[in-house]
Amino acid sequence: MREIRSYVLRQGRTTPSQRLSLEKLLPVHGIEFSNVLLDPREIFGRAAPLVLEIGSGMGETTAEIAQQNPAIDFIAVEVHGPGIGSLLKRIDALGLKNLRLIWHDAVAVLESMVPDGLLAGIHLFFPDPWPKKRHHKRRLVQVPFAALAARKLAPGGYFHAATDWLEYAVQMEQVFSSNSSFERDLPEKRSRPVTKFERRGIGLGHPVRDLLFLRRKE
Repeated sequence: MREIRSYVLRQGRTTPSQRLSLEKLLPVHGIEFSNVLLDPREIFGRAAPLVLEIGSGMGETTAEIAQQNPAIDFIAVEVHGPGIGSLLKRIDALGLKNLRLIWHDAVAVLESMVPDGLLAGIHLFFPDPWPKKRHHKRRLVQVPFAALAARKLAPGGYFHAATDWLEYAVQMEQVFSSNSSFERDLPEKRSRPVTKFERRGIGLGHPVRDLLFLRRKE
């Protein structure tokens, strides 16, 4: 879609338990990045709606959503090793059968691995807002991203985003509203757990905004 990355690899310290999870559990619960299109039935052993989460962080919310929705399959895409290791531990501890991980850039995954019209939903919770004006080009949600999401979502599928950065929320709304493949919907229809990041932001006085857009049925 574009060469400018929407993230910086701030790996931080990987704990011994996270490192062990990466070594032992990634081959079990992970999906290796490739240029081969995914077959969810082969991955999960069933036919079910598939939701892709972009940027699962440390995985608390991702695991909770998967646990609360056993009839839906989820693929989380993350670039930070410690977060992948943390989520792998949660998957294993909770015995989740409906959640897998891809350790790679989400745009590349969407372009190379996700068949058009496959996804029932896309989650984007608290992406880096890149607040400085000179960095706005790094924001993930741009016109090309909305076009990519429209291709990958099935008719009736949804895009659910959340941010505590008002100016980025406005940009997201403008980008998706300008794409004729989407229509605005009420975010209350898609509940989600409150994240640790969100609680911290609320404590600092940052109001959180959810946005929900539906892929029009053609």
